[in-house]
Amino acid sequence: MQSRAGVSFKFKICKQQHKWRLIKLNSKEKALKAAHLALDKKAEDVIILNISKLSSIADYLLICSGASDKQVQAIANSIEDGLKKNGTRPLSTEGIRDGRWALIDYGDVIAHIFLEPVREFYNLEGLWSEAPRIEVK
Repeated sequence: MQSRAGVSFKFKICKQQHKWRLIKLNSKEKALKAAHLALDKKAEDVIILNISKLSSIADYLLICSGASDKQVQAIANSIEDGLKKNGTRPLSTEGIRDGRWALIDYGDVIAHIFLEPVREFYNLEGLWSEAPRIEVK
């Protein structure tokens, strides 16, 4: 699926030319990068679901939890700021200020950061139970 979001990049040096060049992050790399950024802020129960064959809304869903509203905000800000460094800006964000359920939409990747009771209530993993999980290393 083509990305509907801004283009993601990572930097790589060209040894022959000694210049920096940008390399586009694909959807899976973007989801994994977001997961690692969430883990940097001690996110809990981090999962990535591949929904590309089940829905046209995105290719991947990142779902994780924070123990407090401040932690949910910190995780969301870490993902947003970290991916901006790679040249990716979200199409939209919701709920970061409230800290109960933050959503960051990159078009091909959608990150959901929940306060644990809110995550249990909405049960997105149950809704997308047929989606394959991607291991976060």
